[in-house]
Amino acid sequence: MWLSITILSLVTLQRLVEAYIAMRNTKRLIEKGGFEVGSNRFGFVVALQALWLIGLWYLVLYQAPLVSLPWIYAYVVLEAGRGWIVAALGSLWTTRIIVVPGENLPDEGLASWLRHANYLVVAAEVVILPMAFGLWWYALLFGALNVALLAWRIRSEDAALKPLREPPQPPEPSELSIPSEP
Repeated sequence: MWLSITILSLVTLQRLVEAYIAMRNTKRLIEKGGFEVGSNRFGFVVALQALWLIGLWYLVLYQAPLVSLPWIYAYVVLEAGRGWIVAALGSLWTTRIIVVPGENLPDEGLASWLRHANYLVVAAEVVILPMAFGLWWYALLFGALNVALLAWRIRSEDAALKPLREPPQPPEPSELSIPSEP
C-alpha cells in the first residue's frame, strides 16, 4: 500500500509543480502580448485530469490493488519524455493555448517531427498509470474521454497557431503595383 501512496503522491506533486510552471509561463506569454484561445475548453481539461487523479486515489486507497512494476517503469519512461518536452519548449510550455503574435514556434528537435508530443504523453499517462494498479476499465474509460477532449483541443490549437507556423506569403502579382512610365 505504501508504494501505491508514494506513486500517487509523486504524481500529484508533479501535477502541482506543472500547474505552477504553466501559470508562470502563461503570465509571461500574456505580458509579451499573447492572448488565450479556446479558454472554454480549458475547464474541461482541468476537470478531466482532476477527476482522473482523484478517482485513482479513491480506487487505490479503497481497493488496495497490487502495483505492476513493468507499468510503473513504463510510466517513469513516459515522464522522462514529458520532462524533455517541457524543457524543450521552455517558457512556451503551458497548459493553455496562448498565441503570441510574431513569436516563432520551435521547429527543431522533437517539435520538428512530432507537433503534439505533450498531448501524446498525456494520452499515454491517462492509460498507463491506472494499468499499473490493474485498473484496466478505468484506463479505457479515461483514455477514451481524454482522447476525445484532446482531439477537440488540438483542432483549436492548430487553428490558433497556424499563422505562426506558416511563413509569410508573398503578395499576389495582381497586388503588386508597378509604376507606369510617364
